[in-house]
Amino acid sequence: MATVNQGPFPVNTGPFAGRSVSALGLSLPCLTSPVHTQRKRNLVIRDSVAVEQQTQTKAAVIRIGTRGSPLALAQAYETQNKLIETHPELAEEGAIQIVIIKTTGDKILSQPLADIGGKGLFTKEIDEALIDSEIDIAVHSMKDVPTYLPEKTILPCNLPREDVRDAFICLTAASLAELPAGSTVGTASLRRKSQILHRYPSLNVLENFRGNVQTRLRKLNEGVVQATLLALAGLKRLNMTENVTAVLSIDDMLPAVAQGAIGIACRSDDENMANYLASLNHEDTRLAVACERAFLEKLEGSCRTPIAGYARKDEDGNCIFKALIASPDGTRVLETFRKGPYAFEDMIMMGKDAGEELLSSAGPGFFNQYRRGLFFRRMARWSSRNGRRSPCRSRACGERQQLDEKGGGGATWTRRKGDDAGRG
Repeated sequence: MATVNQGPFPVNTGPFAGRSVSALGLSLPCLTSPVHTQRKRNLVIRDSVAVEQQTQTKAAVIRIGTRGSPLALAQAYETQNKLIETHPELAEEGAIQIVIIKTTGDKILSQPLADIGGKGLFTKEIDEALIDSEIDIAVHSMKDVPTYLPEKTILPCNLPREDVRDAFICLTAASLAELPAGSTVGTASLRRKSQILHRYPSLNVLENFRGNVQTRLRKLNEGVVQATLLALAGLKRLNMTENVTAVLSIDDMLPAVAQGAIGIACRSDDENMANYLASLNHEDTRLAVACERAFLEKLEGSCRTPIAGYARKDEDGNCIFKALIASPDGTRVLETFRKGPYAFEDMIMMGKDAGEELLSSAGPGFFNQYRRGLFFRRMARWSSRNGRRSPCRSRACGERQQLDEKGGGGATWTRRKGDDAGRG
């Protein structure tokens, strides 16, 4: 198979006939480093309800909480390696323990994230374990972390950021532009869906294309979809870049807020862990992520809304921040740009200001159509589970409905005759 080097990784270029992607047999660089070939791995599997522990010869100095996917484990072992490099005393066997925690988002794979509660689903159980002192630090993909942190926790550390771009993976075409009309692209991301449909409205998007990297590549091999997009950062951390067909530019696909960044949290009263994490923190990454999350917070964004944002340092040392919001169907995309000093307060203000601008440009009803569809999809599922019509569906279509915060996000909508309650 021919390859062409784009940066530090190979990109497959065809021919495409007979191609398949590698979903199995991956090797994690963190697991095969010299540190780990010389010492036993201390691995603990913790469900959100029950805890299963291997016998430990001594109490761990640091217990690292993580999800159990191959990518999450790669990030946890990267954290472990960096701790050992910075603090050699932690190289002693049993000093660091990795605790695998199964989150709600890992358990429910049959529904889109937006329909089951959004990003906090991948962090809630890990945060609870941290607060309950079952772990000492929590390793997260920053794009999964809500803009609020639970009480009694802080997130003082970001590791150096990986490549933020998205990778296009396909067995039959070299790019999105080359896919035939009607082709289906699989993604669990509304951000990717909206940007794909904005540029290529003739394509179809299967939006509940969930699962870990290996699961999605297997589905691609099986022909469930004709192509998919994955974060290049994850593929690089898994040593799976041989599957990449093309890398999308920032201009073609603006990344998710905090994409490619790893965040590490600890308890706010644990000075010892805070000191360990301070030694690992990459300040440029921390500032960029803070800028992007300030933008996201201003929009009150989540998995329910197509939002993208990316902050970087230019050759002159300034911060360049690009951001967009979009309708889920891609028919409307609003973008903005900021440039200013690469300093915390300035970058927080840039993020907030960009959010305020896009909110003003979009108008108060920009996201409401999607949230409205989301609410009625949930009500339809409630009806099917309970064997009767939902309270809202039993009313006249033209009735004006006040949806309280518990049911509909505090918004007020007018249903019109002919409205499709299942359309987002």
